[in-house]
Amino acid sequence: MNPSTTTKSKSVCTDQLQKEKVFPQKNYKQIQPEGENVTGLTCECGVFGAIACGEWPTQIDIGQVVCLGLVALQHRGQESAGIVTSTGKTSKNFSVHKGMGMINNLFNDDTMKKLKGNLGIGHNRYSTSAASEMVNCQPFVVHTAHGALAIAHNGELVNCESLRKEVLERGVGLSTHSDSELIAQSLCCAPLDISEHDGPNWPARIRHFMTLAPLSYSLVVMHKDKIYAVRDTYGNRPLCIGKIVPIGLGAGKPDVAPAEGYVVSSESCGFLSIGARYVRELEPGEIVEFTRNGFRTVDIVERPDYKRMAFCIFEYVYFARADSIFEGQMVYSARLQCGRQLARESPLDADIVSSVPESGTAAAHGFARESNLPFAEVLCKNRYVGRTFIQPSTRLRQLGVAKKFGALAENVEGKRIVLIDDSIVRGNTIGPIIKLLRDAGAKEVHIRIASPPLLYPCYMGINIPTREELIGNKLNPEQLAKHVGADSLAYLSVEGLVKAVQVNKAQCNPSKSGYCTACLTGDYPGGLPEDLSW
Repeated sequence: MNPSTTTKSKSVCTDQLQKEKVFPQKNYKQIQPEGENVTGLTCECGVFGAIACGEWPTQIDIGQVVCLGLVALQHRGQESAGIVTSTGKTSKNFSVHKGMGMINNLFNDDTMKKLKGNLGIGHNRYSTSAASEMVNCQPFVVHTAHGALAIAHNGELVNCESLRKEVLERGVGLSTHSDSELIAQSLCCAPLDISEHDGPNWPARIRHFMTLAPLSYSLVVMHKDKIYAVRDTYGNRPLCIGKIVPIGLGAGKPDVAPAEGYVVSSESCGFLSIGARYVRELEPGEIVEFTRNGFRTVDIVERPDYKRMAFCIFEYVYFARADSIFEGQMVYSARLQCGRQLARESPLDADIVSSVPESGTAAAHGFARESNLPFAEVLCKNRYVGRTFIQPSTRLRQLGVAKKFGALAENVEGKRIVLIDDSIVRGNTIGPIIKLLRDAGAKEVHIRIASPPLLYPCYMGINIPTREELIGNKLNPEQLAKHVGADSLAYLSVEGLVKAVQVNKAQCNPSKSGYCTACLTGDYPGGLPEDLSW
């Protein structure tokens, strides 16, 4: 359908932006940054929001708080970033700075001076459904009849044909491949059954969007003097709330301390560094409104009764920072339990247990404790290898990971080593690591993977390759061990992974708990993505 020729009335969509181009169909092919040779998993995005409490203008530097929050979320996306702030006094415009690259390259003293305000949102991006281009940088800002609206989005919309059709039938063109633009334009259009005599009803508009797009997303939406935090009905992507407390509070209980402000973030890992304390996660389908007076739940959109929560289990395995909190437990603790469960499922005799730094380290400690074996570092990681590393000669390429890792020969020589890694995707990095250890004198190298084999792509915001590229679909563990030069190789089972991440989680109603294991089992919570019909 061409929106320029539609005969539908446009009177209801009073807030729409006129765009130059329309992209009619979503492309589910995973998009890699130009020139990058991706060997493992890459995460989607990170979102962050902050608002000061009490009198405005605030003494809290909101721009700095958002910037530091994004630094803590840098592991979730390194391609682009942006910050949008508002004084809360006018809805006509926001202060905006965004661009391609890492936080420390985009924001300096001069740019931060321009990001003044009493509330703000920010975003780190790794592209999954749209190209790595400046036009797709977030937060996405649109100017509506009711003022400016800023949106930051983590995830990827799945099976949202009805949403896209509604937007296009109202005569709105879409000029980017970004889901965030589609979300923004959807919120700009007031649903026909909503009365807005006293101004826009943003919670009702958000609810309408959520009924048309069940997953996958966590959103922060800013309008004038409010921030709305939104988590999809399946709870697929994480989102949590923090409370900015007085600097002198220390480790005191935050619930009794006065609130200087509130933050909302994809992860809690940066809260302490900005003077905030973890409060809670958003519930699946929850819409939370933040104002200078605090926060409140304004609505909860339910998913169908026959559907369970589907929190992405790979947040525990790989994506999240180890000091983040999900379901009442620290990610580090869950990874430790994965290592313990792996040792129970695939025990063996060895001299030492070690890890591929850094995401495999917690699981390696768990494996070592359960096996009563000593843990020792065997790999030294070069932290200064970036994407712009010089192209090596043929000889250096044959040495594989020599540029990224070094072997601690004194710990390796003559040892039978159990090497723990968090996952294997394409299988093209573990082989060179094994060779490095053998060259350093290792007697045996046994590989243990603290997650099941990846077998299926993800359509919900995680950059997992096609089935043809996943090594788990080509080789069984015995074949893969021979292929990479290991003495043995074993994965954690799907059942073992689910069991491990629940050992220390907070008690809750079983009907309100569940995990997305689609990349491991092919069981997609919202079904397979459907091609758009036009």
